[in-house]
Amino acid sequence: MQFKVPQFIEVEDKLFGPFTFRQFIYLAGGAGMIFVLYKTLPFLVAIFLIIPVGLLSFLLVFYKINEKPFIYYLQASISYLISSKLYIWKQRMIKPSKEKDIEHGDIKMTSMIPMASSNKIKDIAWSLDIQEKDKEEGK
Repeated sequence: MQFKVPQFIEVEDKLFGPFTFRQFIYLAGGAGMIFVLYKTLPFLVAIFLIIPVGLLSFLLVFYKINEKPFIYYLQASISYLISSKLYIWKQRMIKPSKEKDIEHGDIKMTSMIPMASSNKIKDIAWSLDIQEKDKEEGK
């Protein structure tokens, strides 16, 4: 027995003329909301609500960004606006080692990194200051 393997399963079927079922629902929902706004509100107030609803309906049906429908980006932006944006850095507890391993090809080298304490740094700075003063006085 031979079976036909379905192809193009990612392409939605056109059910209502050139529109898929989802596109038709967006169009019908937008048209219905526009009709309700037009009938219930005064015209000058309704026009300010009709334009965004019509624009959103048009974008949902026809507009694609990077070959993806507009609804994917709308959902992503809404979830980003709703979600928490507090990012807390958690330090990983890693033991500091005095030796640093460096790999060069097949050879593994170990280098010692000297640790300088604040007292050593102060001593070095003091000795440098004295040497500079001695040179200036000697001139």
